Amino acid sequence: MLTLLFPREPKKALKTLLSKKMTLPARMFLSMPRAILRHAHTLVPPQPVPRLGQTLQKYLTALEPLLPEDEFEHTRNIVQEFGASGGLGEQLQRELLKRAKHSHNWISDWWVQWAYLECRQPLPVHSNPAISLPQRDFTDWRGQLVFASKLIAGVLDFKAEVDSGKLAVEYMRGRPLCMELFPKLFSSCRIPGPKHDLVVHYGRPRRGPSHITVVRNYQFFQLDVYNSDGTPLTESQIHAQLLRIRSQSWKTDKEPMGILTSEHRHTWGQAYTRLLRDKINKESVRLIEKSLFTLCLDSPVMRISDDTYSSRMAAQILHGGGTYSNSGNRWFDKTLQFVVGEDGSWGLLYEHATAEGPPIATLLDHVLDYCKKAEKVRAPLVPLPMPKKLYFYINSEIKWDLEMAKQNLDILINDLDIKCFNFQRFGKDFVKQLKLSPNSFIQVAIQLAYYRVHGEVCAACDIASLRMFKGGRTDYIRSPTNQMLTFVHAFDDAAVSREAKVQLMRDAVDAYSVLTEQSLKGQGIDRHLLGLKLQAIENGLSVPRIFMDTAYGLATHWKLRTGQVPSNTDSVMSFGPLVPDGYAVSYNPQQDHVHFSVTAFNCCDETNAEKLSLTLEQTLCELKDLFQPKE
Repeated sequence: MLTLLFPREPKKALKTLLSKKMTLPARMFLSMPRAILRHAHTLVPPQPVPRLGQTLQKYLTALEPLLPEDEFEHTRNIVQEFGASGGLGEQLQRELLKRAKHSHNWISDWWVQWAYLECRQPLPVHSNPAISLPQRDFTDWRGQLVFASKLIAGVLDFKAEVDSGKLAVEYMRGRPLCMELFPKLFSSCRIPGPKHDLVVHYGRPRRGPSHITVVRNYQFFQLDVYNSDGTPLTESQIHAQLLRIRSQSWKTDKEPMGILTSEHRHTWGQAYTRLLRDKINKESVRLIEKSLFTLCLDSPVMRISDDTYSSRMAAQILHGGGTYSNSGNRWFDKTLQFVVGEDGSWGLLYEHATAEGPPIATLLDHVLDYCKKAEKVRAPLVPLPMPKKLYFYINSEIKWDLEMAKQNLDILINDLDIKCFNFQRFGKDFVKQLKLSPNSFIQVAIQLAYYRVHGEVCAACDIASLRMFKGGRTDYIRSPTNQMLTFVHAFDDAAVSREAKVQLMRDAVDAYSVLTEQSLKGQGIDRHLLGLKLQAIENGLSVPRIFMDTAYGLATHWKLRTGQVPSNTDSVMSFGPLVPDGYAVSYNPQQDHVHFSVTAFNCCDETNAEKLSLTLEQTLCELKDLFQPKE
């Protein structure tokens, strides 16, 4: 119908449809002509600024399960003062509305700067998420290089779709999503600085860098992945080049230069300045930074037992295993790092300032589909240049920087406890049969498990994507809710009937689903509160009292950092807790099972990743029995 109305103006057709705020089913989007779909992501609306009164009321509601009554009343007075007519809150809100009119996205740049680039903690564990995927069917370096060749070709195939504009526009709830992050995945790198970092994007279609970085045994190589006519190398060509790299990278006493990037950002910023004083070092670093992505060819993960292998594999992708393992095969500042081990382990590590989970999942799904196909293109009989080995000159200052980085990374790695498990009693299909949201169901289960371990609920954040808006990144979905608190108190109470518990569980799940829907529509509270705070700072004002209140500190001390990473594969994402006395719980729900990753820090006596994992597993089993009692 739209093409009949606007046969030569597909962009106008789509704009007309979206202006009516119509929500289309997925099948209708898929049936639209490509000419229309190609423009869909350019017409996503700007991200709204939520109403001030709405955000402040939601903030108070979120605090109720966390605060005793007297403290809550104190905070309520502060919030009411901030939001009073003609007060500071309204002044800052007006400034945010002006900012929204004159910026691509009123919060995303601020968020990236505040959450990532100004954060001084090391990137491994604290920032960079890792995705580990099912082990491949090879156990030696030969299989490793064959698979790595296929993987590289698959990533280049995905990049070709991005560069040509042929990548299918994604949608959620019948609305097209912003696709801006995809081109930024390639030839991007975070650069350390003394006070804050910056992200540099070198990629330009047809004119950008044409090489990747390959690192093996701590030695870095520049590998050109395009022929002189601009066509990508075939798998067999890539394989031949990887064989050349292997022959040049036997185990030596080379220093693990990549470990420098694991340091505290201020420390690495200073070392970075010293490193680049030498011309050779500067050239090598720039080639790594400009590369399309990095391929890490790792030595095998030590196999202690089958039960712990998935956890050890996830840890290897996340941080490399330490100074004497594969951590020197990383450049943690790089946006994309694909890891392939000799034992069949593999995954992806990404830098968070540029990338988000959903685009990464799309990339991995494409690569996995590509890997299922047989190679059809024959390698042209053209001699290829030898991959260029990158050298580093290490003086006494750099040597000292390296020794400190090794010590600090090993301390960080030894402090992290990681437990991955595959819950097999049920998956998202069972929850859908109950007419409940699988994500909300799991979130309630996580809070219940935490309550059983610690005897209290805690501030928890889940991630909502804001890609329905131009330049949108993420917002938090907060828990616990009042309904969740009521349920966790009742669940182990023998005086409460099963029927009552079922209803309380449904209430808790539904309440969380409402919060999820609000956040996806740009009506969450955390990015809005952050924007008000940063607007005050930008205006040269003192930080408003609402943000100095102890309740705000408690509400943003995220003891549970959670995230659903839905994927078509049996993958699991891992990342570290946001606070020293917290946990990180990531999960990937499949039809009949759910993959979980739980992390905690060993330095905290109160937290234990294995205990929370076992409790969560038991809790999920009991929740199934709640809805399906055993006869």
